[in-house]
Amino acid sequence: MDVALLVISIIFLIIGLAGSVLPLPGPPLSFAGITALHYSKYADFSQELLFGLGAATVIITLLDYYVPIWGTKKFGGTKAGMRGSTAGLIVGMFFGPFGIFIGAFLGALLGEYLMGDKQNALKAAIGSFAGFAAGIAMKLVLCGVMIFYAAQALISYF
Repeated sequence: MDVALLVISIIFLIIGLAGSVLPLPGPPLSFAGITALHYSKYADFSQELLFGLGAATVIITLLDYYVPIWGTKKFGGTKAGMRGSTAGLIVGMFFGPFGIFIGAFLGALLGEYLMGDKQNALKAAIGSFAGFAAGIAMKLVLCGVMIFYAAQALISYF
């Protein structure tokens, strides 16, 4: 049972990290991974740590939806820019890590240009992309922290 929890934990932590960039729920998956590890013999995290990571997961997951909207609105963008950014992200996934970022920016620019305010399309695309990038950064940091704690527990066990 402990080996199964260890394998599940590692899989969820890795998929969670990837989900910080890809359109997957990264932090919740990583939190599920660290929770699975906690219930194995390989780690015993404090309740405070688990509560803190759980709270951070909820907050960052909620902020991940709000920050891109805020960035788009702050720079005068519309929902077309947000939708374009998401579509660009999906297309960009086929072109590697840089394709994700370039796709998100170009998608926001195209979305704003075609459906939004043509005169402010570049400014709105920058705002949409900035919000998108901030969301990714927050998720990467949190998933990285969870992987750090998991690795630290596993190193001290073995």
